[in-house]
Amino acid sequence: MQIQSKVMPVNIGINEEDRKEIAQGLSRLLADSYSLYLKTHNFHWNVTGPMFQTLHVLFEEEYTELATAVDEIAERIRALGYPAPGTYSEFAELSSIPETKGVPKAEDMIRLLVEGQESVVRTARSIFPVVERVNDEPTADLLTQRMQVHEKNAWMLRSLLEQ
Repeated sequence: MQIQSKVMPVNIGINEEDRKEIAQGLSRLLADSYSLYLKTHNFHWNVTGPMFQTLHVLFEEEYTELATAVDEIAERIRALGYPAPGTYSEFAELSSIPETKGVPKAEDMIRLLVEGQESVVRTARSIFPVVERVNDEPTADLLTQRMQVHEKNAWMLRSLLEQ
């Protein structure tokens, strides 16, 4: 007798079409978050100048937080019943955050990270209409938390540029 394994359908009160749309939005958020993680980690390694110590520590705090965030976002995609993207090529295709070539000066790093933080916020915000329409509270909570973190990070980074 052969036993066939069947995947149980996801039945969480959100229809498949809406779950798919949310998962696609979260995949873009995951790609943006991972791209920002890489950029921030790169800048942590390569920052120089009079603000070295401050930026080195700040960038480490930010990329460490992002490392946890990407896991939470990917797990939410999985909970919705879809595979999470996880390759550089998928992230490059899905991300709104451009790769930075070379090693910018410290002030340019800050500006690029402000832009990246704000990009993540815009991506998270773009998912809200479907999330609210279908009462997907766990995703709404995740998005709210992510927007709060990235808006605060953008503000803190922007403050470093004031003279």
